[in-house]
Amino acid sequence: MALLLAGWWSAGPGWAQTPAPLLFAVSEGTSGGGAAVTDEQMETKYKVLTEAMKRALGQPIRVKYMRDFRMLAAGMASGEFDLVLARPSDYPARGVRDQGYTAVTATQPDGHCLLVVPKDSPYQTIADVKSVQHQRLILPERIAYMTTFCTAELRDRGLPVDPAKTHYVREQAAIPFALNHKLAQIGGIASYSGAARRLDKDGLRVLHKSRPQPYLPLIAGKRFSPDQIARLRDEVVGLAQTEQGAKDLAALGIARFDPNPQPRLLALLDWLESKTPVPDSR
Repeated sequence: MALLLAGWWSAGPGWAQTPAPLLFAVSEGTSGGGAAVTDEQMETKYKVLTEAMKRALGQPIRVKYMRDFRMLAAGMASGEFDLVLARPSDYPARGVRDQGYTAVTATQPDGHCLLVVPKDSPYQTIADVKSVQHQRLILPERIAYMTTFCTAELRDRGLPVDPAKTHYVREQAAIPFALNHKLAQIGGIASYSGAARRLDKDGLRVLHKSRPQPYLPLIAGKRFSPDQIARLRDEVVGLAQTEQGAKDLAALGIARFDPNPQPRLLALLDWLESKTPVPDSR
């Protein structure tokens, strides 16, 4: 009898039930914490966002830390993930374009490709490089988002990347070493990378800063109504308007949110996939 009543209490008609948790996938790209980071640690780190999600959507949130880009893409394709916050930005952009997700916000500041050189480099502007035929370039690994990003920027500047003259490295942290030891003349790094934060210490300077692109988009799956999306957007954007929310966001490197990133996310994919130079609209 007790078992029967227990089942009736949890599932019987007319009795309140705890809503099932929404699955929130978080990817921090190749610069994230790696295999040592747990889902629980990510849940603690992003608590300011998950609490806003719970307020907006009325359901508990379960965080899934995604280290593998293939699994991130598969989870979006299958609809397994209700919400996704991810870099590199081309993954959530494809979620919007190809899997029916809706862009909720993107974080600010935007992301950039930084083309960097040693402080004593003779190059002063990107225009100086155009007259040089034998410069060697160093970029992250060939399949990396930032390599695609930097390659698109160089293409638009009239400097198509020659793979035969390009070093590709797994970690962006290796790029300053290569530049300082004359293994390459120009490097491409992400503006939000550790390498970018250490430029002065590593004896490097920015030669060229690319056009801005959306950074760390938050997207929501097809199950959510437009009203739910609007409530979620308002809650997340509103975090930056409170003293405690702004403080919590600053700890994540977030200054504020772009509340309408969807057109820019779709334009990002068009830009990355283009084979011809795209005029800079800045």
